[in-house]
Amino acid sequence: MTNREIAELSEGVLAPNYRRAPVAFREGRGMRLWDVEGTEYLDFVAGIAVDVLGHSHPRLVAAIQQQAGRLIHVSNLFQIPEQARLAERLVTLTGIPDGRVFFCNSGAEAAEAAIKLARKAGRARRNADVYEIIVGSHSFHGRTMGALAATMNPKYHQGFEPLVPGFVEVPFNDLGAVERAIGPKTAAVLMEPVQGEGGIHPADDAFLTGLRRLCDASGLLLVLDEIQTGFGRTGRWFAYQHAGVIPDMVALAKGLGGGVPIGALVARDDVMRAFQPGTHGTTFGGNPLVCAAAHAVIDTIEAEGLVDNAKDTGAYLISRLRELAERPSAGISGVRGRGLMVAAEVTAPSDKVVAACLARGLLVNNVQPTSIRFVPPLIATRADVDRAMALFAAGLADAIASQAHSWPAPQAQAPAPAG
Repeated sequence: MTNREIAELSEGVLAPNYRRAPVAFREGRGMRLWDVEGTEYLDFVAGIAVDVLGHSHPRLVAAIQQQAGRLIHVSNLFQIPEQARLAERLVTLTGIPDGRVFFCNSGAEAAEAAIKLARKAGRARRNADVYEIIVGSHSFHGRTMGALAATMNPKYHQGFEPLVPGFVEVPFNDLGAVERAIGPKTAAVLMEPVQGEGGIHPADDAFLTGLRRLCDASGLLLVLDEIQTGFGRTGRWFAYQHAGVIPDMVALAKGLGGGVPIGALVARDDVMRAFQPGTHGTTFGGNPLVCAAAHAVIDTIEAEGLVDNAKDTGAYLISRLRELAERPSAGISGVRGRGLMVAAEVTAPSDKVVAACLARGLLVNNVQPTSIRFVPPLIATRADVDRAMALFAAGLADAIASQAHSWPAPQAQAPAPAG
């Protein structure tokens, strides 16, 4: 089947809730993908910060194949060795003291678990009816009903009201606003160390350290959403490590499985104990297959030094984008990010830029009307960045030219009346 034939089939049988590009991929290797017609693309989306090892990494492929040949699923009614060992590794990596792990299938589920646990543990800790959670403006935590209510972007809410109550919005990066929002019903503060869907906006280190101080002083739980930022994406294992803080809970997903669906919530022992049998669960969470994949991802990140590579290559990506921005009429008005989680502000509509880059063989995506997101695999090299920047500059120029050509011609002015 061709790209067009697959797109037509999809349009007829799939839910219309995605804006899909008219490209169907057949296979991938490393930083590159090939569509069903054999066209090659350089991938700077990585499945939206998921494919941290790139495509078809031999370590990950071997781990999945071997585990699938032994055991795929048994359910959490039984002990799962791969799950227990993975939990131990996550506790060590996150640095959460006496940590415990709940496994699930996605970032939204991890955020949902964090919300439920914050309410239940908050009530137990403070012996009071606390349930409110302070969240940042322009946040994104997922599309399930609890995570959606914590997402402070009205476009995601439309048609799904009434939302779950109990979320208090404050301006992102405004510590004073958080302090003023704390009240007798507050249970926790939930923040992204870098807002991903909000446009790649990093939290100030001082903001995160201030949140930790406020939560300690008020008896609140500090919950960080590292679903997009975790596992080396920002040049540290977790983005909060740049600020030297340790949360009470951290939600994880995306890069943890390298493409296999797995999520996790890591929390302090005294907090996680609020989840007793029957209070929360999921059928597939942490099964042997996904845990084997996650072990391979962590092993490979460690063996190949991908956290440091994300830091170094990310800095190079930012520098190259800023070089482009200095060119006259380049169409870039700003660059921001951390590690390999970067955004460029563009003067053309971002959806047009994405389409133009796709036509030239570069995958990027837009997170805001004027923001282009770059979240390539952590294996990206400087040579990959150089190639991506050449394609991006050309695609951006195409989009700007297309926009100029689509403007209506100016209307000729009628002559002024005589006399």
